Amino acid sequence: MAQLGKKNLTLFQTLRKEKAVKAIAAGNTVVPNLQDSLVDVHVHGGTKRKAELPIRAGKGKDVKKVRAAMMGAGSASGVKGLEAGLIKLPETTVRKDIEINVPESLINSINNMEPRALVKAMVEISSKTLLLSRCVGSLYERELKEGSQTKMEELQEKVDKHDEEKETWEKEKEKWEVERKRLAMWRVRCLDSEEKLKGRIAELEADYDDIQEKHDGLEGDLEDLKSCIIQEHINGF
Repeated sequence: MAQLGKKNLTLFQTLRKEKAVKAIAAGNTVVPNLQDSLVDVHVHGGTKRKAELPIRAGKGKDVKKVRAAMMGAGSASGVKGLEAGLIKLPETTVRKDIEINVPESLINSINNMEPRALVKAMVEISSKTLLLSRCVGSLYERELKEGSQTKMEELQEKVDKHDEEKETWEKEKEKWEVERKRLAMWRVRCLDSEEKLKGRIAELEADYDDIQEKHDGLEGDLEDLKSCIIQEHINGF
């Protein structure tokens, strides 16, 4: 493949040369812009992208010479190529959001190519596709790793924050537990004091009854004493 690339033009350069030759042969004074892309790729929901196919300056001047160099001596003598119409659809849907539009001139050029040229072009493009797919895979892998790393950091921050909040809650819980125990002890003391006060009140009530009874007795004795004194005065004491 390396030797072929050094000695000959690439497939797309050959197609551009053929396009220019056909335009001149048809009498067109304005040759199409050969710097433009031959394939348009449309991605739904995004921008329109073109597959750029650069031309190497100073490589080849005659399409027949290029064919002869690539395919052998018989290829430039007008050997009939593949059956025309192998590629019939100018628009191919790769998936629901990607479509590839191929110009009719490119389709005709591919249909007129010989088998060996198609095989070589396929191998060359497949090799480039493999390299590009590996590059894209590496990009996706790197993006996935970076995204996973970022996600892990975010989750770690949440875990650390949760641990801090949990530690704060534990400290608050300990404080409330101490307060609960203190209040429980205070309640026990209050209940004990209440029982003692109730007993003291009962004792005081009993003492009051005794004092009241004694007071009533003293009042009776006082009345008797008053009666005796009055009686003695009456009797001439």
